[in-house]
Amino acid sequence: MFIYLNALFVGLLLISNILGVKLFQVGPFILPAAVIVYVGTFLITDVIGEVYGKEAARKTVQAGFITQIFALVFIFIAITLPAAPLFERQTEFENILGGSFRVILASLISYFASQNVDVTIFHRLKAKHGTKKLWLRNNVSTMTSQFIDTTLFITIAFLGTVPVNVLFGMIVTQYAFKFCIALLDTPLAYLLVRWARRMDVATLFPSK
Repeated sequence: MFIYLNALFVGLLLISNILGVKLFQVGPFILPAAVIVYVGTFLITDVIGEVYGKEAARKTVQAGFITQIFALVFIFIAITLPAAPLFERQTEFENILGGSFRVILASLISYFASQNVDVTIFHRLKAKHGTKKLWLRNNVSTMTSQFIDTTLFITIAFLGTVPVNVLFGMIVTQYAFKFCIALLDTPLAYLLVRWARRMDVATLFPSK
């Protein structure tokens, strides 16, 4: 189960970097498309930390950071490769993935800061309250780290490309969205923790 959770974590992380280029609007609210995916990464690190411990969660965060660096390098290489005459979408390719290059850079900085804060707060609360109050660890660690992540990511990714008032509105709106998701994903955290423990027990003690 640890392998599957890590694979899901890295997959969501990379997808969010690509989707982050697009901004969408719901009523008066403007959000990067990455918000629909990236929120899940904090849930996964909380589940990994709860089931497998702090060091396992740290290693997952490190693996995601390294993966993003590789993605940044290969995107840059892909953009600079000479386009074949048959490929008529080089400009569009550069616009999307070139924007993604800045998004990934913003993601690297905000990710490294926020995910480590998430793991630290989660395990400090666990040390204080023991195995009880998963809901408290999940919500407090996620809500705090998401504020750091949102502020850093939006500022680095979009500063200079949108007006300052829009930038501030994006930070407030995205954090409000993530705050609500953090409240709603608590039952899912309990479900995933129980599932992971059950899967690991079944692996260690398979039925004959």
